[in-house]
Amino acid sequence: MTNYLIIFMGFLFGGSSVAQKHEVGLFLGGSNVISDVGSTDVINPNDVVIGGVYKWNRTPRYSFRLSVNYANVHGEDSKSNDSKQRARDYSFRNAIKEVSVGIEYNLINFDLHDRNRLFTKITPYVYSGLSFFHYDALYLKGGKTVQKFNSHSTFAIPLSLGVKTTLSSRFILGFETGVRYTFTDDLDGSNPVRDKAPYESLKFGNTKNNDWYVFTGVTLTYTFGKKPCICPEGNKY
Repeated sequence: MTNYLIIFMGFLFGGSSVAQKHEVGLFLGGSNVISDVGSTDVINPNDVVIGGVYKWNRTPRYSFRLSVNYANVHGEDSKSNDSKQRARDYSFRNAIKEVSVGIEYNLINFDLHDRNRLFTKITPYVYSGLSFFHYDALYLKGGKTVQKFNSHSTFAIPLSLGVKTTLSSRFILGFETGVRYTFTDDLDGSNPVRDKAPYESLKFGNTKNNDWYVFTGVTLTYTFGKKPCICPEGNKY
């Protein structure tokens, strides 16, 4: 285990002298939930997500990334492909406030120190890490109406796939879609986080599977910072 840790740390910090530039910008797109209520399509943006993103580019291959997002999400059984769900006709609304940290890995070298113009650099990328999010804890009341009874926070594991390109020497445009596997089954009110009565009797659907939420959208970031100088002793950059 120690050897693996040493290798991993070397990967993270060994190339720090190659590139060291920052990005800050916005994320805007659509959101959807995969749960016991509504459509189970993976990419089905039916609500709005907006957020901010910061990246510390350690090498042309990878970056440390921090993002903060706010999303409205909802589900409607009337939009489901399952006839039993359409007949049940449940619906819900929720709000997600997320902070996510992790590593973004470029499949092609993406050196921001090259003064590139429109679309002269392009790369697909993947992102993963850990998300912490806050949402409304829900329960079903009156047969079909999902109600809020509390607020709750938990973790999720994000996995995003995207592609990005240069707009100028300072601006980067990206498009990505990312799923989050959550540590809860109550984004839709199907499995109230309080396991004590009377909430136990309000559970429905498959309580063995946790919920997912998905963000699909575009990022626009501004780059700044200087490339570190690797010069012979006595010379100046």
